[in-house]
Amino acid sequence: MYFAALLARTEDGWEASDTELDDVETLADLADLAREAASDDETVLVCIEQDGTWFGVVRVDGEEDPRIYVSDAAAAMRSAYGEILLSDDLLGREPEDPSALEQLVDLDGTEDGEPEDGPGESSGPEAADSADSVPPGPLGDARILADLGINEKELRLLTAEDALSEIADVLGCTDVLEAVR
Repeated sequence: MYFAALLARTEDGWEASDTELDDVETLADLADLAREAASDDETVLVCIEQDGTWFGVVRVDGEEDPRIYVSDAAAAMRSAYGEILLSDDLLGREPEDPSALEQLVDLDGTEDGEPEDGPGESSGPEAADSADSVPPGPLGDARILADLGINEKELRLLTAEDALSEIADVLGCTDVLEAVR
């Protein structure tokens, strides 16, 4: 189970709205969704929490590139919503070219010249995990909320169960966040 909310700063304070991420496929889609909630070029925070295992914050300031913080990248990578946040750039890896990957894979699912699994060999999830390993723990811009009252150390100390409530408390918008929860 996940919860996602948009917190948009306005002249009158913060406004919250819950949001469905089912139609969001990329970080660009998420940033566009946040910009639609903004008045002028004000700050919008997309806050996501999943099952008390991880939380993420995406900050969009006008047309600037979104800034991202994820509390536990390895846990987030096991979630479709976390995968949206964990871009190749954030993970420090080269983007994959899907057309190049398709050219390498034969119809039987093996790569050109690659032997099919024999006894004792595995190409299961464990092999895939080692190839695309994601570091456990926090990832991204831990200074994402520093100018709003939550420094890097405080953000890293937040637990997934209480993070969004504590962020809203510091921003002074606990009531509006809880109203959409």
